[in-house]
Amino acid sequence: MTAIQKVAVIGAGVMGAGIAAHVANAGIPVVLLDIVPEGAAYRNVVAETAVQKMLKADPAPFMHKRNAKLIQTGNIEDHLDLLADCDWIVEAVIERLDVKQSLYRKLEAVRKAGSVVSSNTSTIPLEMLTGGLSDAFKRDFCITHFFNPPRYMRLLELVTSPQTRPEAAQAVTAFCDHRLGKSVVVCKDRPGFIANRLGILWLLAGVTEARRLGLTVEEADAVIGRPFGIPKTGVFALIDLVGLDLMPHVLGSMVKALPETDAFHQIDRDLSLVEKMIAEGYTGRKGKGGFYRINKAGGGKVKEAIDLQTGDYRPTQKAQLESLDAAKAGGAAALLAHADKGGRYARAVMARTLAYAAALVPEAADEVAAVDEAMRLGYNWKQGPFELIDKIGTERFVQVLKTEGIPVPALLETAAGRPFYRIDGATREQLGPDGQYHAMRRPDGVVMLEDVKRTVKPLVKTASASLWDIGDGVACLEFTAKMNALDPEVLKGIAKSIPVVQSGFKALVIYNEGSNFSVGANLGLALFAANIAAWSQIEELVEKGQEVYKALKYAPFPVVAAPSGMALGGGCEIVLHADAVQAHAETYIGLVETGVGLIPGWGGCKEMLARWQANPKAPKGPMPTVGKAFETISVATVAKSAAEAMDHGFLRPTDGITMNRYRLLADAKARALAMAESYQPPQPATFRLPGETGRVALEMAVKGFRKLGKATPHDEVVAGKLAYVLSGGDAADVTVELTEDDVLALEREAFNDLVRHPDTLARVEHMLVTGKPLRN
Repeated sequence: MTAIQKVAVIGAGVMGAGIAAHVANAGIPVVLLDIVPEGAAYRNVVAETAVQKMLKADPAPFMHKRNAKLIQTGNIEDHLDLLADCDWIVEAVIERLDVKQSLYRKLEAVRKAGSVVSSNTSTIPLEMLTGGLSDAFKRDFCITHFFNPPRYMRLLELVTSPQTRPEAAQAVTAFCDHRLGKSVVVCKDRPGFIANRLGILWLLAGVTEARRLGLTVEEADAVIGRPFGIPKTGVFALIDLVGLDLMPHVLGSMVKALPETDAFHQIDRDLSLVEKMIAEGYTGRKGKGGFYRINKAGGGKVKEAIDLQTGDYRPTQKAQLESLDAAKAGGAAALLAHADKGGRYARAVMARTLAYAAALVPEAADEVAAVDEAMRLGYNWKQGPFELIDKIGTERFVQVLKTEGIPVPALLETAAGRPFYRIDGATREQLGPDGQYHAMRRPDGVVMLEDVKRTVKPLVKTASASLWDIGDGVACLEFTAKMNALDPEVLKGIAKSIPVVQSGFKALVIYNEGSNFSVGANLGLALFAANIAAWSQIEELVEKGQEVYKALKYAPFPVVAAPSGMALGGGCEIVLHADAVQAHAETYIGLVETGVGLIPGWGGCKEMLARWQANPKAPKGPMPTVGKAFETISVATVAKSAAEAMDHGFLRPTDGITMNRYRLLADAKARALAMAESYQPPQPATFRLPGETGRVALEMAVKGFRKLGKATPHDEVVAGKLAYVLSGGDAADVTVELTEDDVLALEREAFNDLVRHPDTLARVEHMLVTGKPLRN
C-alpha cells in the first residue's frame, strides 16, 4: 500500500481523541467519529466536544492549536462514508467485543481496499476481535496500543496475527515511527501485551505489599522510585496520577484473561482500601485526591498521605530508612540485600516484578530488549527490567529469588550468571531464549550518540562537555553536567571544540541524549559567587559566555542545534546562536531569566532583536521589534512545543522538527552536511533602536501591570533593565546604527547590576531550594 496520508479514529473518548490530536500534530488530516447521543440536538456533539476540550486541556494534546483544524468531526451513523479515502482507521471504542465487532462489520462496507484497521485495545485478544470476520478484513487488521496521553508517551505496542499482511504492519510501523514519533514494540497476542502485563503486576504488588509489610506510602514510593531508576512517583503517586478508579477494571480484565498458573494470581489482590477510597471520591489527582491529597481546610494548603492501615489522612513525612541510605551508596543491589522493611519491600515488589519480566520472554515478546523498551517508554523507567537485572547481577538476583521463594524463570536459568546485554567490539548484543547472544541493530535512519561513544574517544573533554566524531565529517558537542546545566566547563568545552572542528570537520551538531537539552546556567554557582561577593568572577563568566556564543555563531562551519526537552535560559541562547535548528517536537524552549530576577546575558536579548527584525511576518520598525522581544523575554515565555517555538521566534520558519526522538541526531547531522556544501558564516546584524522614548513606553506598560497586580515590585525593576537593553540604552536613537557588540555591552551592564540586587539573590535562592519562582 502507499504511505498513510489520511487517518480516521472511531471513538472520541480520552484515548481516541488524543490519538486523533496527535495524528493532526503530524500534519495529517484525520476524521474523528463517535456515537449520536440519544435525543442530541447536534448529532456530532461527542466528537466536537472532545476537540474543544482538548484545545483547553493542560498538558495540551495539540502541539499547536492550529492542528485542531485538521480534525474533521462527525458521527458513526451519518458519516461512515468519510472513511472511504482513509488509509488507516483506528478503533478506540468501549472495551466490549460485541460493540467492536459490530463496528468492524460496518467498516467492511465502507473502507477502501487495502486500508489498515487497528484497535487500540489492550484487554481483548486480536484473535477474538477478528473472529467471524472476512479474510480480507483479517489481512488488514492489527492492534496498535497507544499509551495515554498519546502525544507524550512514546511507546506504541503493535500486535499482528498470522493473517495480517506484512505490508499493512510495515505501513503502520513506518507511519507511527516517522510521523507520530513512536517507538514501535512488536508484542505477541497475549493479555496486557508487555508494558501493562508487567506494569499492572508491579503496581498491584506495590500496593498490597506496602500494606502487608507496614510501610507508609512515602516510604514505599521512596524505595520503589529513584533507587531503581523509576520516577519519584514510585507506585502510589503514579496510581494517583493515572486514577485509582482504573485499577479495579484493569485488574479485573487481567484476572479474567490470565491462566491460573500465571504468577499474577499469586499476588494478594485485596484492594478493599482502594475500593473504599473510590467510593468516597478519592480517585487520584483528577478527583479530590488519592493516596496523597492537598488539604485546604482553614485556608491552608497541606499535603497529606493516607495511612494504609487505618485509611486516615495525615501530613506527609519524609521517608527515613536505613535501606534508602544503603541504596545511595550501593544502588539497587544494596537495597535488595538490606534487612529492614525497605529492603523486604524492595524484594517483595521488585524481585517479583523482574522475575515476571523474565517469564514474559518468549511468552509475550521474543526479545528482552522489547520488554525493556516497553517499560522505559510505557512507564518511564530509566532502565528496563533486564537492564536492572544486569545492574544487580544475574547471579546475585537469582540468589535473591531463591531466598524469597520466588520461582526462577527459565530465561534466568538459561542466562546462568551471564548478563542479558554485552558489548562485542562496537556491537551491543542481547541474550536470547536460545542461550545465544544476538546483535542489536538500530532501525534505518537512527543514529545514537551512546553507540558512537562505545567505539571512539572524545576529541575534547571537560568536566561538563565532550566533543565526538559522529562520522562523515560531522562532530557532535555533548553537555554532560547534571540536567545539562551550563557552567564554565561547558564554555571551555565549546571554546576548545571550535578550532578542533575547524581543522578537521565539515560541521558541528550540538546534541545530547539527556532528558533535557539544557536547563540553563548553573544557578548554584552564581549564588555561591554572589554570597562571597566574587562579582568579578560573575562578570568574567558573563563576558566569557558572550564571547564563546559569538564565536560559535560566526565559526567558519555550520552549527546545528538539536534540542529536546527543556532548552531554557543559556540553553535557549545556544539554540539562538546556531545557524540552524533541528528540534525534537517535544522541545520546551524559552528565555526564563526574569523569573530569577535577571535578564538574558549571553546574547539572548541581542538574538531576539535580530530574530524579530528579520522576521518577514513581523511589523517593521524599531518599536515593533523591541516590543515583540520585550513581550517574549519579560514574562519568561516558554514554548510548549517546537511548533509553538516558531511563533515566539525561538525557532525560524526554516528550522526543522523531528517527531521521533531516536531520529533527532541523524536528522541534525543530515541538515549540517547539506549546509556544509556551500556554507558562509552569517552577516552580523545591526540595529536602529528607539532609545529613551521606547524605554519609557515599555516602562509605562509595566507600571500599568503593577497597578493591576499582575507584576511585582521586583518585576518592575527587572523589566526596566530589560527595556533599557532592548531599546538600545541612553545613546540610542533611530538615526544611530548599533552593532551586536553594542547590545552585548548593554546586556552585560544590566545583568551585572541585577545580579547584585538583594531581591534577585532572594529569587535565585528560592528557585534553588523550592524549584519554584519567588514573586517578590
